[in-house]
Amino acid sequence: MMGGVSTSAQQQPAGAPLTLYLVKRLELVIRALLDDALRPLGLTTLQYTALTVLEASGALSSAQLARRSFLRPQTMHEMVLALEKRGLIARTPKAGNKRVLLAGLTDAGRALLADCAPPVAEVEQALLADMSPGQRATFREGLQHGVTALGALSGHRRSQEA
Repeated sequence: MMGGVSTSAQQQPAGAPLTLYLVKRLELVIRALLDDALRPLGLTTLQYTALTVLEASGALSSAQLARRSFLRPQTMHEMVLALEKRGLIARTPKAGNKRVLLAGLTDAGRALLADCAPPVAEVEQALLADMSPGQRATFREGLQHGVTALGALSGHRRSQEA
């Protein structure tokens, strides 16, 4: 970095917004659209994300679920209680460590995720609609690269703080 500005930021056209700004704006628009699409099903985007993480990963502790859902542990704890109360997840003691409760999807949680698929797919399709298959692949690769690169940076910084 020179003078506090990264090389990639220096290569942007004058007056162009930072890539980080564009990604944040995209996230906000997606979140608003998903909140609107999921509201009739009684879910927020954050709850939907947590349920999809459990669907993909299987049973997890609240701390694991918080990390994978990009939420603070306290926020996740409250969400887990609410999802459990609705019967969308169930918590069971972890084998070998009964103090750790693992949250997993219930049949009702799986059914609700199936109901969420069409409105979520509609938002995804709107995002990618005007892109060719090659542009879609490049867009996804770029986003995945960003997640990997910044995830590594975050992990490196956390290890330095410890």
